[in-house]
Amino acid sequence: MTLPGLRERKKQRTRDALIREALERFTTHGYERTTVDEIADAVEVSQRTFFRYFASKEDVAFAVQHMVEERFVHTLRHRPPGEAPLDAMRNAVLGAWDTIGDAIVEVVPVELYLRTFQMIESTPALLAAHLRRSTEMEETIARIIAEREDVDVDADPRPRIAVAAFSGVMRVTGRLWGRGPDQSLAAIRTLTGEYLDQLAPALAPRWRDQDEGDGRAHGG
Repeated sequence: MTLPGLRERKKQRTRDALIREALERFTTHGYERTTVDEIADAVEVSQRTFFRYFASKEDVAFAVQHMVEERFVHTLRHRPPGEAPLDAMRNAVLGAWDTIGDAIVEVVPVELYLRTFQMIESTPALLAAHLRRSTEMEETIARIIAEREDVDVDADPRPRIAVAAFSGVMRVTGRLWGRGPDQSLAAIRTLTGEYLDQLAPALAPRWRDQDEGDGRAHGG
């Protein structure tokens, strides 16, 4: 019983070491200039071992992001069925950030996670892959929302529209976090919550009516 546990922990340590080394080299020397052989040699494993864990360089470049996305999808699937779609997505992403921070830090330092985020956006091949992955993730989320609301995702446009709006907010907060002075995981969670809270007001018919109402309510 003990041996399988030790073996799995060793495999996890190897996988994490490959991720750290790959991301460090990608962000320092450039994604295109880094080879799989260099990553494997630095971790003292064979190229064959690398490909046991990752299908490609692209796969390892998105490994931490994939972990974050999986946690969000898992959390969304388990949100209470009575929550409205936007509430469910908001609570799922904030709930995921409550637990994913420690998991990220176990694999890579926060500053390396941030550098990877910036590196992806500045590398054309990875940016294209990121956009493709984002489209696929949006479709997954839309289908979860449609299932929760008992509607046909291909006949009812609302799930995809709601997810598109939600995803837009997530992209904005990610960029702002990457450029901001506080680049902690707590900061991106707080920023995400603040911006998602503005999603419904931003979709209101007239902002001016809301602003005037707020002014009257505060004695303006």
